Amino acid sequence: MHSHHGLTPRLKPLSARRSTTLSVLDIGTSKVVCLIAELQPAEALTTLKGRTHLARIIGIGHHRSQGLKGGAIVDLEMAENAIRQAVHAAERMAKVEVQSVIVNMSGGRLASQHYEAHVGVRTGTVTGADVERALETASAHGVGPGRTVLHALPTGYALDGQGAVIDPSGMVGDSLGVDLHVVTSEAAAARNLMLAVEHCHLGVEAVIATPYAAGLSALVDDEAEMGVAVVDMGGGTTSVGVFSGGHLVHVDAVAVGGHHVTMDIARGLSTRVAAAERLKTLYGSAIATPSDERDMIAVQGLSEDEGEAPAHVPRSQLVRIIKPRVEEVVELVRDRLREAGFSAQAGRRVVLTGGASQLVGLPEVTRRVMQGQVRIGRPLGIRGLPEAAKGPAFSAAVGLLVYPQVAHAEHFEPRGQGVFAGTGTDGYLSRVGRWIRESF
Repeated sequence: MHSHHGLTPRLKPLSARRSTTLSVLDIGTSKVVCLIAELQPAEALTTLKGRTHLARIIGIGHHRSQGLKGGAIVDLEMAENAIRQAVHAAERMAKVEVQSVIVNMSGGRLASQHYEAHVGVRTGTVTGADVERALETASAHGVGPGRTVLHALPTGYALDGQGAVIDPSGMVGDSLGVDLHVVTSEAAAARNLMLAVEHCHLGVEAVIATPYAAGLSALVDDEAEMGVAVVDMGGGTTSVGVFSGGHLVHVDAVAVGGHHVTMDIARGLSTRVAAAERLKTLYGSAIATPSDERDMIAVQGLSEDEGEAPAHVPRSQLVRIIKPRVEEVVELVRDRLREAGFSAQAGRRVVLTGGASQLVGLPEVTRRVMQGQVRIGRPLGIRGLPEAAKGPAFSAAVGLLVYPQVAHAEHFEPRGQGVFAGTGTDGYLSRVGRWIRESF
């Protein structure tokens, strides 16, 4: 097995004292969004402690996504076209040229692994070198073949068996333990995503798991501290990030999303996909109300004939199609969290984000199925977002602007020798060269 672990590039941390312009690209199954923002160093924000900068959007472009299915690219040329259009629109608005972007990854079967390691403390007092050694030992575990590492996040330290140590540096003890949370995706899916962006003559600065980005943007500190599940419901995928103790501790994704609801409507009412999408947006709901039987909605038939009169069906019929699919998705998420043993950590708190989370009645269904407090998560602490972009559909995109402010928390091995190689001297081109040599 070759080590493809260093496939996705690593971001250089932001300078706390300098302003910078960042471009991000949210490549989803239903839309592609490009945001260009100015990040200015901020005084500590009270509710969003982790953030060092304030972001002000100077350019935004979005385009209907093409060439993606379930969050993964299935047609490179179509995907490139959609990316190009979104980036051009943002560039025109911001009057800057985008050179490189931070992108997110929703497909590619996101998964989590946890590793722990213990090392002896050499001098009796924990130094930076001891911490590095502990992290290196933890990250010496290889990820499975065909997988690549997106994130390697230390979630906690232990000193002489005493857990929950936040920063062990300078503390006294003999044995230092670390827990490392590694988020991986399919290497091929990550590679194709990067390829689509590179074909648009853009560099990829980092690849971020969508639920991590959504959480960074939509959570307030207390939630991340006490335990919460962020459920990002997109068009083709529903991904989950569990945060606890202020850290991302678990990631998962299922390849069902809002688009599946639309397809169910199109089949159930034999209408076109575009018409089904419209019906879902205007009249769709995941919960039945007494007036549904009386409310009639017009459904255009499948034929091209303009003169054909639309059929009228009660709204209750639409709800009967939507409800089971939505319940299925939420139950799937609940069961996956239970299997992974993270349902308790989510602290019975759920934050719904993503475009598909806007469906009427979804919070109620989630409350009933997951039995907890549920709220809709919108992007927080961002200036210059147009009204249309303040909703949950833009959480992940905005989270990509927050990520560089927390990127320093991740652990990647120095000098690009070990398993999680891919920093510093081991530049992007040499990595691609190495990948080509190893793969063909």
